[in-house]
Amino acid sequence: MPKPLSLPFDPIARADELWKQRWGSVPSMAAITSIMRAHQILLAEVDAVVKPYGLTFARYEALVLLTFSKAGELPMSKIGERLMVHPTSVTNTVDRLVRSGLVAKRPNPNDGRGTLASITDKGRETVDAATRDLMAMDFGLGTYDAEECAEIFAMLRPLRVAAHDFEEA
Repeated sequence: MPKPLSLPFDPIARADELWKQRWGSVPSMAAITSIMRAHQILLAEVDAVVKPYGLTFARYEALVLLTFSKAGELPMSKIGERLMVHPTSVTNTVDRLVRSGLVAKRPNPNDGRGTLASITDKGRETVDAATRDLMAMDFGLGTYDAEECAEIFAMLRPLRVAAHDFEEA
């Protein structure tokens, strides 16, 4: 798919100017619009990298999470909690990974109603290869250096704390 032609102006800056004229200055409007556009750009770039592996970024994140676990498996509920997604999303994501042979599911022996998802050898090979490719393209953030990436992380952290993603120590 060809990339669209660049506009001769920044449409978000233009929207900000028009917004100011109509409703007054609201810096958060330009900020949220920039964040949402950055999300679109980054998701498209990382999804293009993981697509040859039969993954989306959401499926990639689930595989990474399983590789981080000691036994290579986690309860489905724990996956949802760690990825901060709805249980239905976890089920859909894991079921797709199971169909691809990257994850296996089994009843959780410690919880009669629960299910464990475990990464397969094929899943480990796939996540390692996809990770190498994502690291090679700096997860789409190659226009920023390490210090700027740390600044972005720090700048967005209070938003995540306010959303109760985690308890700040």
